[in-house]
Amino acid sequence: MAAAPIDPAAGGAEPPAPLPARASRAGRNLPAAIASGVALLVAFGLSLWFRPEPFVALVVLAVGAGLWELRQAFARAQVRLPYWPLLVGGAGMAVSAFTGGAEGLLLAYVLTVAAVVVWRLLDGPGPEALRDATAGVFAATYIPFMAGFVVLLLGQADGPVRVVLFVLLAVANDTGGYVAGVLLGRHPLARTVSPKKSWEGFAGSVALAVGVGVAGAVWGLGASPWLGVALGVMVAITATLGDLAESLIKRDLELKDMGSLLPGHGGVLDRIDSLLATAPFVYLVLSVAA
Repeated sequence: MAAAPIDPAAGGAEPPAPLPARASRAGRNLPAAIASGVALLVAFGLSLWFRPEPFVALVVLAVGAGLWELRQAFARAQVRLPYWPLLVGGAGMAVSAFTGGAEGLLLAYVLTVAAVVVWRLLDGPGPEALRDATAGVFAATYIPFMAGFVVLLLGQADGPVRVVLFVLLAVANDTGGYVAGVLLGRHPLARTVSPKKSWEGFAGSVALAVGVGVAGAVWGLGASPWLGVALGVMVAITATLGDLAESLIKRDLELKDMGSLLPGHGGVLDRIDSLLATAPFVYLVLSVAA
């Protein structure tokens, strides 16, 4: 005789939910994500093909889109980012990094921070002004200042090669973590911040990033393979921390994605968060060791 179905209202336990399929664990529209990723890589490659200026323009475009997404996200918490001084200052940081190096980037950053604070105070003083100005300083640091280090990489010897290696390291980190997490992920890395991230995924990020780092250091830069190992491990750590930091912001703002400009990836800021966190460290390591 077949067992009677369990009635939750009568105090019985509900039957367990079926385990999610592998495809659902990915958390993305995979075809759209692949198409967007390929398009981004093509745009990136073409921007470096002839002259460096198109790549600087691509950085300015990404910075502007990221600032716009952050402005929209912060508005949910009644925080008003001084968008126009951030946009102008962000473009100025990229151009200053290209033309004036690290000193130019730092000067443009200081001027942008000053403009953000003054712009907001002219709109009225008070606690709200302090809150908005603080958010503006955070935005100036998080997006255009960090992105400026990518432009500084371009200004080094073999700049295009270094930029390509930097981007491939970030792609390897994301791809290795994604594949290993979907196929093997069992132990959450930071359950309350980003439930889909796992220690197995992090191990996949380290493995693939180290492989790409060694290949890039030896064949791209003519350097020691140990430099590639150091780059791979460092990128896996900094990129993961950058991704978790953005996840914390989204969690506080009750957002799934920062935007929807990139099908399958969410917003531009969702795609470049790990790049922003990684760029200063890659620049410093390559400046010293290669």
